[in-house]
Amino acid sequence: MEKKSKVLIVGGTGYLGKRLVKASLVEGHETYVLYRPEIGVDIEKVQLLLSFKEQGAKLVTGSLHDHQSLVNAVKQVDVVISAISGVHIRSHQILLQLKLRFLPSEFGTDPARMEHALEPGRVTFDDKMVVRKAIEDANIPHTYVSANCFAGYFLGGLYQLGTIMPSRDSVILYGDGSVKAITVDEDDIAKYTIKSIDDPRTLNKTVYIRPPENILSQLEIVQIWEQLIGKELKKSSISAEQFLSSMKGQSYAEQVGMVHYYHVCFEGCLANFEIKEEDDGVEACKLYPEVKYTTVYQYMKRYL
Repeated sequence: MEKKSKVLIVGGTGYLGKRLVKASLVEGHETYVLYRPEIGVDIEKVQLLLSFKEQGAKLVTGSLHDHQSLVNAVKQVDVVISAISGVHIRSHQILLQLKLRFLPSEFGTDPARMEHALEPGRVTFDDKMVVRKAIEDANIPHTYVSANCFAGYFLGGLYQLGTIMPSRDSVILYGDGSVKAITVDEDDIAKYTIKSIDDPRTLNKTVYIRPPENILSQLEIVQIWEQLIGKELKKSSISAEQFLSSMKGQSYAEQVGMVHYYHVCFEGCLANFEIKEEDDGVEACKLYPEVKYTTVYQYMKRYL
């Protein structure tokens, strides 16, 4: 049996990071998690790190502000997966990755396809492209993971911005709700990511996670929820122009998020293109058919 890579996960206590740690351990990788002294007395993060250790992971100390500590950490492994936050409503830290020399995994919308993104939301994509350029200029082997929409953030709110629990009464549709998007369970994102790290087919490529049954419009997701609760929701709609106008007066972080929703829900930026190998793209569900992904229907049942 081919020896599996040693993996270092940066941001292991985060929303996706903790799932990556679990998936790496399940797949049998010798798994290291970066312990950053910056977390201070955040007891929940410390307890989570200790739980990783109990499960077999190894903690390695390093700070994104201390280059030598990162060098020492990276020397112990074959692969580095960065899961530090890129969400403005939490803590936007994408450019801190430039302090690492690593084989990264990237999550969310493919920034290479977002050159047309509106301000101020494009900052997320621009920052990711800065990191990509640094990686590629240094000839570092890499895999980018485009995981599309995190189910917890999007399905819980029926794709409505600002809510993460589905209403049993009403819903606001973006346009006519017919634009296709792609939703992925966060645990599945972690599984596909870990599967890809020792796969030569993903080397220097973008891995798109596109579960076929989860390529759905907002209206189709609403209909699944209506089927589950046995009730039709009262529906209203907002046009693209109204949505963009409503950004005025919002905070910078809220405007960034609204731009992302605009491109996903009105433009259809996640599903409006084909994945082509000549563009260095591969599709995770085709590479790893053994992964039984969670469908939108299955995920939505947790809200009953």
